[in-house]
Amino acid sequence: MAGRHHPLAAFNARLKAGPALPQPITHFRVRHDKVDTSGRVTVRYLSRLHHIGLGRAHAGEVVRLLVANWDIRVIREDGSLIRQLTLDPSRDYQARGLSRLVLDDVRHVSTMS
Repeated sequence: MAGRHHPLAAFNARLKAGPALPQPITHFRVRHDKVDTSGRVTVRYLSRLHHIGLGRAHAGEVVRLLVANWDIRVIREDGSLIRQLTLDPSRDYQARGLSRLVLDDVRHVSTMS
């Protein structure tokens, strides 16, 4: 009689098909803002303000922030992209992030001929 329970044990031990897990909900929002005199805009995420650096060249410019969870795009009124970033919630200031490669290239340029 003990042999009759083996197929049931094997059946119960296998993974069963079921509905797929629900996709996480993406929170979309559009924010209209004016770049401050320091070249920054702010966005609130999880009740904290985060400052996004755009550069002083954009000071006073009216922009739109397109936010999808942590992914943020800052665009001009004509739709051209100023900056795209993934928000780091552990940092209050989101620096422009000049790449180390660019900085290293500038350091290695010599004016000697």
